[in-house]
Amino acid sequence: MGFRWFTRANALEIGGLTGFALNLDDGRVQVVAEGSRENCHRLLEWLRSDDTPGRVDGVTEIWDTPRGGYDGFAIR
Repeated sequence: MGFRWFTRANALEIGGLTGFALNLDDGRVQVVAEGSRENCHRLLEWLRSDDTPGRVDGVTEIWDTPRGGYDGFAIR
């Protein structure tokens, strides 16, 4: 089980989030989450914490208008 699986599990535990976690070709992981601002902040706090598997060198946030269309929280 890797980073994407744990990200999905955490998003589901927080609840009310939809989106995905995707491995990029350069080794980074893209996480897109939609939900309440509070729940998105909770996921960001986890991503920045020492509780994540592997090594996280940085987290870049981009806030935008939710687009919808996600069915749950997926691993891509």
